[in-house]
Amino acid sequence: MRHALAAARPPPDAGRALLLDVTRLIACCWTGRLPTGIDRVCYAYLHHYAGRASAVIQHRGFIRVLDRRHTDALFDLLRDRRRGFQARIAAFAPRALAAGSAPPRGATYVNVGHTDFDLPSHTRWIGRHGLRPVYLIHDLIPITHKQLCRPHAVRRHLGRVANALRHGAGIVVSSQAVAEDLLRFARECRLKAPPLLVAPLAGATFETRRGLHGDAERYFLCVGTIEGRKNHVLLLEVWRRLRQRLGRAAPRLVIVGQWGRGAEQVRDMLARDPDLAEHVVRIDHCTDEELAGLMAGACAMLMPTLAEGYGLPMAEALGLRLPVIASDLPCFHEVGKGIPCLLDPHDVEAWAAVIARFGDDCPRYRRQIMQVRRFRPTTWGDHFDRVDEWLPTLERGDDAEAAHPAAPIGECEDVA
Repeated sequence: MRHALAAARPPPDAGRALLLDVTRLIACCWTGRLPTGIDRVCYAYLHHYAGRASAVIQHRGFIRVLDRRHTDALFDLLRDRRRGFQARIAAFAPRALAAGSAPPRGATYVNVGHTDFDLPSHTRWIGRHGLRPVYLIHDLIPITHKQLCRPHAVRRHLGRVANALRHGAGIVVSSQAVAEDLLRFARECRLKAPPLLVAPLAGATFETRRGLHGDAERYFLCVGTIEGRKNHVLLLEVWRRLRQRLGRAAPRLVIVGQWGRGAEQVRDMLARDPDLAEHVVRIDHCTDEELAGLMAGACAMLMPTLAEGYGLPMAEALGLRLPVIASDLPCFHEVGKGIPCLLDPHDVEAWAAVIARFGDDCPRYRRQIMQVRRFRPTTWGDHFDRVDEWLPTLERGDDAEAAHPAAPIGECEDVA
């Protein structure tokens, strides 16, 4: 089938010299899962470059660039997340893939979804067409915090980051903290980094509205996939202590997130402790409107994560003037601009003490309420102003390959 499709390729669509990889969004829509933080970034790039980019689809070495007509149709499909996506994409795919073309030589290829650029077939495709590949590296967590990730995820991310350094015309990161991790990794692997752009991300735009639970019920909010790295276990330990000290007067903990890998301990704690479960509410599916209501009525957003590259919930909460209590991580100093209360993510007692007092009589709460008024969240306009100004300055693929030669990476695999 591959050979038949290759022989049928028409001349490239010369009208669009920017190639946008949308593979991750197809997978997101196919499974019907709620968009993660990376998915939301992919959607922002889709909305920004729709009408100017050609769609790229890849899967384990099978790569196609869609023509203008099929690109626009696919972008419309991806933006319409109604039921029936699988049937619609199944009907669309054969025609679109058969009409796929070779990319214009020297085009800029943009991949912001961490999709398959660890594979040799991807690197060969980039080199064969002299493309300018630009990769957004969201974080280096599988490299810097291997203990929090599956071995397969560690191996794949090592390959992604190494290939982006070796072959990328440029790399975008969302925070200076990620840039520093990336440059440290490059030095330890003796790889020369291509041009880097630090371009902060934007959260969802919510309308300010009244809380869903009224003023009488105090609750704290935690948003994100329930997985080991997000450290929900600490919050459950905190709520055990609050329940013991305050009884039924203890506030509620509202967790908005789907079950992820490494969530077994959270499930077990809730199943084995009915008193704890009485004060913990988990919401699996939540629209942006519902989330805005939850944030409007919460005492604070809680983010006890053990490792993070950016932290969109922090930006979204502060944008709605909601105080934040979070882990003391470098990226949260950047995103929060000195406003959130930052604590050791391993110190259960410190979290319990702050949360128990966090209200009108608490100095930390009053400080945040005053400071959050001056918080200006990054917008996607801010992000793309930086990206669009930077992209034309990058070398073409042929030149970048000569400027950034490949280097051995075997000794990188123990970088921590």
